[in-house]
Amino acid sequence: MNLQTMLGIDLPIIQAPMAGAQGSALTVAVSNAGGLGSLPCALLSPDAMRKELAAIRAQTDRPYNVNFFCHSPPAPDAQREKAWRERLAPYYEELGLDKGSVPQGGRASFSAEEADVLEELRPAVVSFHFGLPSAELLVRVRSLGAKVLCTATTVEEALWLEARGVDAIIAQGNEAGGHRGMFLSDDLTTQVGTLALVPQIVNAVKKPVIAAGGIADARGVAAALRLGACGVQVGTAYLLCPEAATSAVHRAALKSAAARHTALTNVFSGRPARAIVNRIVREIGPISSAAPAFPMATGAVAPLRARAESLGSGDFSPLWSGQNARGCREIPAGQLTLELAAEL
Repeated sequence: MNLQTMLGIDLPIIQAPMAGAQGSALTVAVSNAGGLGSLPCALLSPDAMRKELAAIRAQTDRPYNVNFFCHSPPAPDAQREKAWRERLAPYYEELGLDKGSVPQGGRASFSAEEADVLEELRPAVVSFHFGLPSAELLVRVRSLGAKVLCTATTVEEALWLEARGVDAIIAQGNEAGGHRGMFLSDDLTTQVGTLALVPQIVNAVKKPVIAAGGIADARGVAAALRLGACGVQVGTAYLLCPEAATSAVHRAALKSAAARHTALTNVFSGRPARAIVNRIVREIGPISSAAPAFPMATGAVAPLRARAESLGSGDFSPLWSGQNARGCREIPAGQLTLELAAEL
């Protein structure tokens, strides 16, 4: 069974879920063009998630994907969080912020409450990042008839996912923007590029493999399929589309020479993610041992980001981007989806 038949789509193109840079508008545009639009839910409350999914259902009858994080909340570490606030204190002083009023950081991990929403709205596809939810929650998702996708960054992770019955595996190469989906190890030396990763996973598993990372045009899509992938997942290339919710400073960075410089950094969330190198990445990262465990690093950076962005600066913003930002174009997402499939 090919990817299109499995997921009920016309084109083997999945729009990568990009929390903080999109809402339902991008999901709808890609699904209506024949690809698989995705809605990221890591930053959404159950009520907000319900509202976005209702908006999708009102605008398309095509399949769409709902994405969740599956991290384990870290144990509280007051000493480490205090040290992180102290590391950021000079920036708070520079921007005139009160370092004593730091919000809690957080991104939601898939929960029973979110499973309740899925049972109401029954999406065709559900995908996970950072591994899979508990066996009980996974059974609930499967009972909806949804196809289950999950990210792997190594062969070992792909085999682990296959053993737990996922329907397809997203092979995330090191070029990809945003958070690494790694979950069996935190060793960044295990992270390899898409060209190396996809055939290794294809050779190791029997499940369909979806290539992700550095794919931003029709040639990249065709190349991924030649490597044995059954489809691709594309994120960064959609960030300049009018349907994306990419911020003004993020859009400016993607269109600038700065986009040639990306790094895996943990300074925004506590977990490695690829972003355009900006001031905070350069000065305290890319990887900082002071950053609290994911997702607790987020809280202390958030006020810096908000104040800087109000001044037109992206110095403290997570400017997520893969290594192929040259593929970003300011065209409608539906048109981009069709162009990505042009050589198939």
